[in-house]
Amino acid sequence: MSPVAPPTRRLPPWLKIRPPSGERYSAVKAQMGDGVLHTVCEEAKCPNVAECWGGGTATFMVLGDECTRGCRFCSVSTARLPAPPDPAEPARLADSLGKLGLSYAVVTTVCRDDLPDQGAGHLAACIRACRERRPDVLLEFLIQDFRGDEALLKVVADAGPHVLAHNLETVERLTPAVRDAKAGYGLSLQVLKALKRLAPAAKTKTSLMLGLGETQDELLKAFSDLREAEVDILTLGQYLRPTAQGRHLPVSEFVTPEVFDSLGEKARAMGFLYVASGPLVRSSYRAGELFLEGLLRKKAP
Repeated sequence: MSPVAPPTRRLPPWLKIRPPSGERYSAVKAQMGDGVLHTVCEEAKCPNVAECWGGGTATFMVLGDECTRGCRFCSVSTARLPAPPDPAEPARLADSLGKLGLSYAVVTTVCRDDLPDQGAGHLAACIRACRERRPDVLLEFLIQDFRGDEALLKVVADAGPHVLAHNLETVERLTPAVRDAKAGYGLSLQVLKALKRLAPAAKTKTSLMLGLGETQDELLKAFSDLREAEVDILTLGQYLRPTAQGRHLPVSEFVTPEVFDSLGEKARAMGFLYVASGPLVRSSYRAGELFLEGLLRKKAP
């Protein structure tokens, strides 16, 4: 998920974001304010926090708030040895879904290369706790690549999330400059293909950031590669630099809404089940989640 650009960078009109406010937003913020659970909404400074929290939705982040990788687009803190996973986190996550009255929950995770199972067992425990305590809630889990270990991917898939997501992030040429060295374009496609095979009943989902210097031909090649991996859902959004210093890449281009619309149409023509494409679209995007909820509940027995 791409975060918000710092105030020193002038944004075009279509990227202006209203300040978060409102009674429902305040209630969700209060629920998150005890620090017991982390949200990507805050950690990644998501520009849609007003819309989502105002609608009573949130994207949770488990396995802590420190990642063992240092992707050059991400605002999440990095550490070589983050704190151990909290065994009480699965139960707290499930309880929070109930307190917030969610019908569709998105849960993502930091990478935990330091753990023997890279956190797969903990993620599976989170899924099981949510399904047992909140069987009415649809679950989308945005997961790391587990370095391509299919046994670990199977641990997560077998726990039964309704949507399995893993982000490709950018086109093949830019991957080495944008993502951590442990990640890879081919590796992510391999993971998405494996998830479809391991959990054929689940929908698979991925996201690409624009404005990093990619070309349209490179994006169309990525779309084609994702369809070959049988990915169902694609989101396209504008990359916005988290900070003006450090490892974070500068924005190469602010892509216009018209270009996003055109790319969205081209992706839909390739056969994706659903495409969300726009400057403020993120990997967790409420319109896409509402579409998936309607689709999944319609197909439920």
